[in-house]
Amino acid sequence: MKKELSLAAYDRFRSFLHEKSGILLDETKQYLVRSRLVPLVHRFACPDVDTLIERVVSQREAIVTQAALEAMTTNETLWFRDKYPFDILQNKILPELATKQNIVRIWSAASSTGQEAYSIAMTVAEFLRGNKEAFRHGIQIIGTDLSTEVVKTATVGTYDSLSLNRGLSDEFKRRYFVSEEDKRMTIKPEIRKWVSFRQFNLTSNFAALGKFDVVFCRNVLIYFDSDLKTKVLQNISACLQSEGSLLLGASESLSGATKHFEMITQPSGLYYRKLKQ
Repeated sequence: MKKELSLAAYDRFRSFLHEKSGILLDETKQYLVRSRLVPLVHRFACPDVDTLIERVVSQREAIVTQAALEAMTTNETLWFRDKYPFDILQNKILPELATKQNIVRIWSAASSTGQEAYSIAMTVAEFLRGNKEAFRHGIQIIGTDLSTEVVKTATVGTYDSLSLNRGLSDEFKRRYFVSEEDKRMTIKPEIRKWVSFRQFNLTSNFAALGKFDVVFCRNVLIYFDSDLKTKVLQNISACLQSEGSLLLGASESLSGATKHFEMITQPSGLYYRKLKQ
């Protein structure tokens, strides 16, 4: 197999990737693209990476195109990542919502294999331990991701010991998981019932998702250019209830969408509240 990835093929692929997923690669990421796509060269019996890219961008074979998009999606995740967003959810956002309504809808907008969405669910469960009458009419947590493969993993809700040890305490393993064979564990049904997953592209129309009280959109906007980042944030604002809450990654900001939100500072960190309409 030819080892090199031609500049022409790389440019075609990164333009295609940007259009379809919003991910923006600069001129120096040829090695990354090649390393992610080489397994697909073998899987789809292509002579080289350039040929695979031609098949991908032609979009004549949906399975090839989707496989390439999923290969380029970064699915780095862990339980309760950065901790402070979940502290804010439990100690600030949920108590305020509980005084106003009996139902809550939360969106994990880049949920990968499910750790963030289930971390949100466990945070809600912890809040309910001291507030048993809250949200009696329903708790709905939706996790979405570009990759259909990670959505399948998240839906099952079973994790190996390596995944479980990345940010999950022994106490929470006992409280919210059931042990399986080979040191694997599965989310308990009483937590799992609140959470659903679906494939979704953040460059798509948000209308079908409905309205949310809280949106977690963390560590994904850093891959978008400024125009798409602004568009995504505006779309999130549109799908948030009035005064709904947005939590971003530690290195992310509102960019060009500052007119839609106000910053709320808490002892553990900050989040954003949609301005009252």
